[in-house]
Amino acid sequence: MIEDCRRSSDNMADRRQLFVEMRAQDLDSIRLSTYRTACKLRFVQKKCNLHLVDIWNVIEAFRENGLNAMDLNAELTVARLEVVLSTIFYQLNKRMPTTHQINVDQCISLLLNFLLAAYDPEGHGKISVFVVKMTLATICGGKILDKLRYIFSQISDSAGIMVYSQFDQFLREVLKLPMAVFEGPSFGYSEQAARTCFPQQKKVSLNTFLDTLMSDPPPQCLVWLPLMHRLANVENVFHPVECSYCHTESMMGFRYRCQQCHNYQLCQDCFWRGHASGSHSNQHQMKEYTSWKSPAKKLSHALSKSLSCASSREPLHPMFPEMPDKPLNLAHIFLTPVCIFFIISLLESSNHQDEEHSLIARYAARLAADAAVRYIYDFYCTHYHDIFHLEILQEIQRLRLQHEEASQPPPDRGQQNPTLLAELRLLRQRKDELEQRMSTLQESRRELMVQLEQLMMLLKTQGPGSPRSSPSHTISRPIPTPIHSDSAGTTPTHTPQDSLMGVGGDVQEAFAQGPRRNLRNDLLIAADSITNTMSSLVKELNSGKTEQQINKKITELH
Repeated sequence: MIEDCRRSSDNMADRRQLFVEMRAQDLDSIRLSTYRTACKLRFVQKKCNLHLVDIWNVIEAFRENGLNAMDLNAELTVARLEVVLSTIFYQLNKRMPTTHQINVDQCISLLLNFLLAAYDPEGHGKISVFVVKMTLATICGGKILDKLRYIFSQISDSAGIMVYSQFDQFLREVLKLPMAVFEGPSFGYSEQAARTCFPQQKKVSLNTFLDTLMSDPPPQCLVWLPLMHRLANVENVFHPVECSYCHTESMMGFRYRCQQCHNYQLCQDCFWRGHASGSHSNQHQMKEYTSWKSPAKKLSHALSKSLSCASSREPLHPMFPEMPDKPLNLAHIFLTPVCIFFIISLLESSNHQDEEHSLIARYAARLAADAAVRYIYDFYCTHYHDIFHLEILQEIQRLRLQHEEASQPPPDRGQQNPTLLAELRLLRQRKDELEQRMSTLQESRRELMVQLEQLMMLLKTQGPGSPRSSPSHTISRPIPTPIHSDSAGTTPTHTPQDSLMGVGGDVQEAFAQGPRRNLRNDLLIAADSITNTMSSLVKELNSGKTEQQINKKITELH
């Protein structure tokens, strides 16, 4: 009880700290409620470091904590919500450089208390999954297009049509954010808000939803949402212009130019707070600029626009298909023997045999489920990264639960099958032997090819009419012979005549004393003989020949 009281007192202190710092920014002096609300929520976003987290990071945190498989009306305790926030910020620190690490505990505390102040003012200690998803998706960083697509995926049916009751619930919850920063009178919830956003459309698809919320101007109840993203985009924009009121030589952020007074321009702080000087009045129409263009750029832009036949205005967003993509059917996914062999190979690298056996037993019970889940999810994240494919993750979670219910618990060490363990050991030993013999044969083949290359050089150096030299002078240095797999120690030095013994009968005959055949034909015959022998030996290795037969073939080769 004492611990709960202390924790509640700390939460209230953190909550007061956030609002005290927000009041110190003098944001209440902004005369326009839209800018005032957007600036306050932007302050909360940056204070909690949520501007460094995009919607994809938030979705990944939901998946890791199982929120993607939960019902939207299910409730999360404060402890469970704190775990979700911990996942978001700890993963953020992993992506940040070491010189820009954030204070994770402080971010979790500030954001948790802000959410509790907005959605649990009575202190029940529970927040619904829908509230957590909609709130974090709204105030996180990233592109507004991606955020709205995710929000639509949560309030639409399987046919890709928005459910009005779900959209009404979204407005009910998301408009509590302005209320949490004391802007409820300007952006409070009303029962007609949902219908006023889409007054004529009976069926709202994704494209209609994006057109409405990203239009200029957007619906009145959500006009602060795109403005908050515009604030983020112009925070570091520089305007080399002097403010006509405060006479600051340069501006940062928005720039406002009067449409009636000649060359009268205000910085965003002066315009937001209603400052005016000279003949300028706050009633004059002002144009907002988010970037600076030099007079030369303005002239070139005007010329290109006047000479252009087609409209250069880009669409607000790309067009998406009306029907969402269906989830993948994972019922027929299976693991090939290559996957199983790869798993066993990974286990072989372990130095602890007991842990290896226990890992084999556990993996056997969940092989199909876990491997299929990881493969599909990794493939999805690498190639698609599309919001509507998030339904795949829900299908994967359902299959995981199904496999876990059908599988039996892993057996204890005392109940493991000794025959299976013995067969695994024999397989590993046999694989090691085959790999060692294959390495030896490859080395022998390499040395044989060296011999053939030297013989080919000999053929090139001998002219058609030159006399035949003796074998003792044919090769200027000893040719290495293949090393037998059972030999130990160093290989004795051979004479040039002895070095030809390991090449093959055809090559020996070609270089023997007395009458000889054509050297080039003999060399090609010898090369074919070596290649056929090696191919036969590899086939016998793959077909599982006994060790005596393999040794016999190696002896014949040498």
